[in-house]
Amino acid sequence: MRQPIALVGAGRMGRGLAVVFAYAGHDVVLIDLKERPVEQFTSLAKEAESEIIATLGTLARLGVCAADQAPAIAARVRVVPLSEAGAVLPDAGFIFEGVPEVLEQKRAALALVSRLAGPRPIIASTTSTILVDDLAEAIEHRERFLNAHWLNPPYLMPLVELSVGKATGADAVQTLRALLDGIGKVTVLCAATPGYIVPRIQALAMNEAARMVEEGVASAEEIDKAVKYGFGLRFAVLGLLEFIDWGGGDILYYASRYLTQALGNERYAAPAIVERNMHEGNIGMKTGRGFLDYDKLDHERHRLERLAAFTTLLRGLGLVRPPVL
Repeated sequence: MRQPIALVGAGRMGRGLAVVFAYAGHDVVLIDLKERPVEQFTSLAKEAESEIIATLGTLARLGVCAADQAPAIAARVRVVPLSEAGAVLPDAGFIFEGVPEVLEQKRAALALVSRLAGPRPIIASTTSTILVDDLAEAIEHRERFLNAHWLNPPYLMPLVELSVGKATGADAVQTLRALLDGIGKVTVLCAATPGYIVPRIQALAMNEAARMVEEGVASAEEIDKAVKYGFGLRFAVLGLLEFIDWGGGDILYYASRYLTQALGNERYAAPAIVERNMHEGNIGMKTGRGFLDYDKLDHERHRLERLAAFTTLLRGLGLVRPPVL
């Protein structure tokens, strides 16, 4: 039996997650956490319901679901006022908090939610900026609390980054991962540090792209074209660290030294782990070990599997042409 899902905060994130879980067959309660006059809540509820239906309509136009399935999916979502939170929260298997990215607002919301929910539901904040331990102070039964960072739009993007706190229990992590894996999401676990995984990587990449426009290296259009048809395509198949291992960590080591010297900027310097791997001879697939372990890997089979995935991606984008004979 699919457990009910409670979403705290009826804004953009709450509505997006309502689509995610309703689509996956869960009953969803979307809780408006603000005290409002009845007429204002009624207006908000209608707006939220209309947005959810519109999103499902978009998914139908994209071929993700059939148009006639949308009403049944949307019917699984119920929008309720704050006055009903105490009645619905204890019945939820999982609670996701999605109020604005203001520390005191989130702490106040989480304190109320954890008190009303009791000890059973797992609670996750969807924050993209605030550390889990800074929020856990507001939580009763902190062993059932962690951060779950969704990439937008959550009903299309598969990745969810989970960040655990000092008090987070292993059972809570395992149970939440099972829920998310079961609805088709891909979960990654990271330490409680600013920026998770994706935001840290993309902040560096986006700033460097903007810097190249500023320096006159290339136009914005040319840089974006290079990212779409080069940078992005390769890393969609291999990932950054396997890509290093695929080519060899020695290439990154020497390239980093060159760029640091040629551009006169330490931001291109390799971290200590790259230098250590280089000096220890652990430079990737050709040595059997790099960031990943390849000792027991069938290298040729692995290479073909990765190239097949890359070719499938290219074919889906219309970038594979037949030979000229």
